[in-house]
Amino acid sequence: MAQTEWILSCEKLTVDFDGFVAVNQMDFQLARGELRFLIGPNGAGKTTMLDMICGKTKPTSGKVFYGDATDISRKKEHQIAAMGIARKFQAPSIFQPLSVFENMELALKQNRSIWTALFRPITSEQRNRIMEGLQLVGLHEKAHMRAGSLSHGEKQWLEIGMMLLQEPTVLLLDEPVAGMTDVETEKTGELLMTITTSCSVVVVEHDMEFVRAFSSTVTVMHEGMLLKEGSMDDIQNDQRVAEVYLGQKAG
Repeated sequence: MAQTEWILSCEKLTVDFDGFVAVNQMDFQLARGELRFLIGPNGAGKTTMLDMICGKTKPTSGKVFYGDATDISRKKEHQIAAMGIARKFQAPSIFQPLSVFENMELALKQNRSIWTALFRPITSEQRNRIMEGLQLVGLHEKAHMRAGSLSHGEKQWLEIGMMLLQEPTVLLLDEPVAGMTDVETEKTGELLMTITTSCSVVVVEHDMEFVRAFSSTVTVMHEGMLLKEGSMDDIQNDQRVAEVYLGQKAG
């Protein structure tokens, strides 16, 4: 049996905010091409885990290894992003007055200023890349629509499309389907499955139906620690998980 190739490995990650231990000795591994769901009650430390992986929060102790076992736990956020770890927060972050295409164009030229990027002509190769990205996220027919007029779900897809233009190897998503319709939620799940052909994805999520529909491995956190890891069936049949999480209403 082939050995699993890990793209990300967190060892005993701990962060202490002035006496409050938000994450405590947390181990976490992500395989290349994997879609992993990270669940747990509010306050379990899920978002803080993503913050430490992407460099937004520095761990008090422990390490984050990326790719060929490079320790990134002390690197700055922009350095980690440049290495290929992209982080999307819950609220979509797009330029609403600009068109869908212009948002993608800015993402492609993000090392330039907004005005330089928008007024310098793009090559036919860049145009093709943008349209391929919009095709992937289902927005190719809305390329010239103002981004602010998109539905909530479409705004989320646009931002995912913008991030994918950076060709990340790991994509971190915080509750991507919150506020979406059932149809948008289903489409988002299918999009994430497609993305894993070129990128590993970690999703913090509260929507258990969404997790059940698209998960293979689920990681459950509670009080900053690893509680359980396995398939959704394993998770649902675990008494400890039932007590601390699944018996409660997700919020």
